[in-house]
Amino acid sequence: MNATPQPSAHDVDHASHRTDAADAPDYPDDMTAREGRALYFATGGIPADGGYEDDWVKLKMGPIPVGFPNTEGRRRAVKLHDLHHVLTGYGTSWTGEAEISAWEIASGCASYTAAWVINLGGLFIGLVVNPGRTRRAFLRGCGANNLYHGEPFSEALLDTRLGTIRARLAFDAAAASPSPGDHLRWLAWAGASIVYAAVTLGLVVGGITALVRWLL
Repeated sequence: MNATPQPSAHDVDHASHRTDAADAPDYPDDMTAREGRALYFATGGIPADGGYEDDWVKLKMGPIPVGFPNTEGRRRAVKLHDLHHVLTGYGTSWTGEAEISAWEIASGCASYTAAWVINLGGLFIGLVVNPGRTRRAFLRGCGANNLYHGEPFSEALLDTRLGTIRARLAFDAAAASPSPGDHLRWLAWAGASIVYAAVTLGLVVGGITALVRWLL
């Protein structure tokens, strides 16, 4: 997957908050969250209902299918996560998912445990596929606010204009000048994602090894 070189993470189009024309369409401020989400679904090849009620989340890593249970915690988080894609302009490629993971970690996932766990894996993927853009997305999120810190998802939120939500959350207010502490936070979370990936891989390999031994 070839990523288009990007300018500074802080060079965001504030009229639409578009950050990567190759990954995502334009989501202007006068668009409602409902319209933006529908465009996001259509562009990303996601079912019109978001797949929120599916039992399993199905992904592909190249030709390899990957799946994991669509838990209630994940359902609760993903409805807001999808709106974060629209509000920030990050796409649905592996790089775009890494960017939104980094942005959400930096701005905080509050009590949404599933978001913390999934985003930590997404951050690690970003270190592999495009560390520069993942780092810039993290710094953009430092000091920002997001929907995880407000009311749970509601249909009323979908009828709100994107510009109103962006203004309420002051999305890019802190992005202009990341502090030394923000850079240290990036290093800490990047390190944590590497440890998380190593532990996860170890558990998977250990489980497969134990299964093979049991079968033999």
